[in-house]
Amino acid sequence: MAKGKISLDTGDALLIVDVQNDFLPGGSLAVPHGDTIVPVLNDYIQHFTTRGLPVYASRDWHPPAHCSFIDQGGPWPAHCVAGTPGADFAPGLRLPPDAVVISKASAVDSDAYSAFQGTGLTQQLRDDGVQRLFVGGLATDYCVRHTVLDALDAGLTVFLLRDAIRAVDVHAGDGQRAEQEMLDQGAVPLELDALQ
Repeated sequence: MAKGKISLDTGDALLIVDVQNDFLPGGSLAVPHGDTIVPVLNDYIQHFTTRGLPVYASRDWHPPAHCSFIDQGGPWPAHCVAGTPGADFAPGLRLPPDAVVISKASAVDSDAYSAFQGTGLTQQLRDDGVQRLFVGGLATDYCVRHTVLDALDAGLTVFLLRDAIRAVDVHAGDGQRAEQEMLDQGAVPLELDALQ
């Protein structure tokens, strides 16, 4: 965990990764216990919004015949098709009205696990003066992992919100391995009680 308390300040931003209906229990590609992070993320959101700090939210926004779908030879069941209820953010997620929504993997022939891939997010964060990025969401071993690694590659300080991520765990331990990889690459582990 981050040592001591962390104070939020100008240059900090929250990025919520893919907390969408299809990734929640009952969805077409449900992450086990994915819904349990929503109230925790709401607490993080409140910390940021009360300080006037930006909140970003990424989402899968796939066309109906996306290359990642099993019917197209991909590894996943159809999920998060643009404009469908499954692609909506979790109904309990209290995103602020001015949250910046990042849509990814919206072309038929390319997938994107990272919120940075093909979205212009790196430049947007630079333009917004963001230096420290606090990342939570779904799923630890896929979109969170790739997003965190890309954020580190972009030169950002990255805090991994360990109490606000959940893994698919296609193979047992995938989430734990992904988390360790992110920390080994320089992400700082953080939980809600360390924010002041």
